Amino acid sequence: MKKVDKLFLIIVGLLVAAGLLIFLSASMGLLVRENGANFGSIALKQILVGLLPGLFLLWGISKVPIVFWRRNAFYIFIFSVVATALVFVPGIGFEHGGARRWISIFGQSFQPSELLKIGFVIYFAAWLSGFRVRASEFKYGLLPLIILLIIVGVLILKQPDTDTFLVFFITGLVMYLVGGGKWKHAALLFLIVVLSVAALVSTRPYLKERFQTFLNPNADPTGASYQIHQSLIAIGSGGLTGRGFGQSIRKFNYLPQPMDDSIFAVVGEEFGFIGAALLILLFTTFAWRGLWIANRSPDSFAGLMTIGIVVMIVSQSFINMSAMLNIIPLSGTALLFISQGGSALLFALAEVGIILGVSRHIRK
Repeated sequence: MKKVDKLFLIIVGLLVAAGLLIFLSASMGLLVRENGANFGSIALKQILVGLLPGLFLLWGISKVPIVFWRRNAFYIFIFSVVATALVFVPGIGFEHGGARRWISIFGQSFQPSELLKIGFVIYFAAWLSGFRVRASEFKYGLLPLIILLIIVGVLILKQPDTDTFLVFFITGLVMYLVGGGKWKHAALLFLIVVLSVAALVSTRPYLKERFQTFLNPNADPTGASYQIHQSLIAIGSGGLTGRGFGQSIRKFNYLPQPMDDSIFAVVGEEFGFIGAALLILLFTTFAWRGLWIANRSPDSFAGLMTIGIVVMIVSQSFINMSAMLNIIPLSGTALLFISQGGSALLFALAEVGIILGVSRHIRK
């Protein structure tokens, strides 16, 4: 068996190492907020539930033959759909912060939507590669994507998790175009989704509030605009080189969720413009090398699957960072490899394992 792509593995290793360092620094806020009561348990959970099993999955999945994913694509997707639907089953799914996105099994909670991301990418890659010469036709290209997005949308928007649905949409659209879809069909789908999101914003007050905050982040700095206002202060106070590791002030009593949604603000404050730029560069390099592997993959299925995973990871991460910079409306998505969330880290590393498996068979 050929070896995995070393450069891609090094990039992932740097992201994981940077993530652990940043997460531990961001979680120091608990030492003050809760007298350290949950600091140890949260840090251990990130390592024992996310990092270590994630690295084991990365290693194991990188050895799985590409043909396995293609042959079982439909079953993997169906399993991921059923698992995600369990969030609505009493006694299995549970609510937190007004959202019903988690299930609990054997005392461990995780977001099944992370599994749905993998199922979606693998199945759509298998479909597009199977009908590659006809993907430009509405029946074999755009219609299947619309059906998949409806299935995903029903499950994800009901939780509700609009940001994750947008990640699915971006990923599916890129895969569709790379797989041979027509630009005019893609434009039609884009228009449909934009209008649907606009309608959703008008019916969901929290989404409407996000857009208002985006347009005027200083309108209500102690209320609706509080998180983005504090994020911009934290990033701005970091200057060029930052305050230094562990020296963030905003993470202690100001930034909401400094280990989760707002962790990029902690990066900006502690490591400054240079540190934030280096993190963005790492994700950009991850995308570049991932697409390089996809371009040299042994067949169209492996290439589309790799592209889907790369776009899924990078788009979600850039949505998080852009939101903290107020480039787009506030988002609830995690900064992958960095933010708190064992299941997000676990499945991100599993997805990386699939790409590494493809890299064993690239054409030189």
